[in-house]
Amino acid sequence: MLYCVRYVYTVITTKRVKLMTKKQRAVLAVEAMKKEYPDAVCSLESANPHELLIAVRLSAQCTDARVNMVTPELFSKYPSIEAFAQADPDNIADIIHSCGFYKIKSRDIVLMCQMLLERFGGKVPDTIEQLVTLPGVGRKTANLIVGDVYGKPAVVADTHLIRISGRLGLTDGTKDPLKVEIQLRKILPENESNDFCHRIVLHGRAVCTARSPKCDVCVMREFCRHASNLN
Repeated sequence: MLYCVRYVYTVITTKRVKLMTKKQRAVLAVEAMKKEYPDAVCSLESANPHELLIAVRLSAQCTDARVNMVTPELFSKYPSIEAFAQADPDNIADIIHSCGFYKIKSRDIVLMCQMLLERFGGKVPDTIEQLVTLPGVGRKTANLIVGDVYGKPAVVADTHLIRISGRLGLTDGTKDPLKVEIQLRKILPENESNDFCHRIVLHGRAVCTARSPKCDVCVMREFCRHASNLN
């Protein structure tokens, strides 16, 4: 009898999840993440916009923890955009060596800061369109800057957001960052989107991991398409 009750409940729950619109599921996900991770902050440490911009560039193919170990020395030696613009990329590379791809990253940092001075008056731009013209800056970085620095609606399509959004059923499952960004912008509340992305990163590290998602303890399991398909 108990088995039958559980089976019927599972069937009903699965149907309910599949009948939800993406926007309905997005609202539930936002609220669940707000309760689970009330402090929605970027884990990269910085004191100003250009430091955050550089830290995000360093974080490509590298953990935030590793970047945070490197940047205190880097920002101490080069305390301004002008200092970075005049720096020898090889000297920067020596400091950021452990972050990986250090030659490319050091070159991008110098060129980036030179362009900030030459084209933007020494100020980090506040639009995605302008930010992506900087060396080494893609839409993921640009979204993080406009969201965290300027408080604009942003969708930072990193690996965690791409994976979890697909599992939840917020996207069509695409792995393309731009397509994920476009799809999520249509359904996430604008004033919540940036914080939601930060919270999803935390959730991706702790619960909804790439290889072994812990669906049994996930606060989104009741409306998650992936979790409902496991039943």
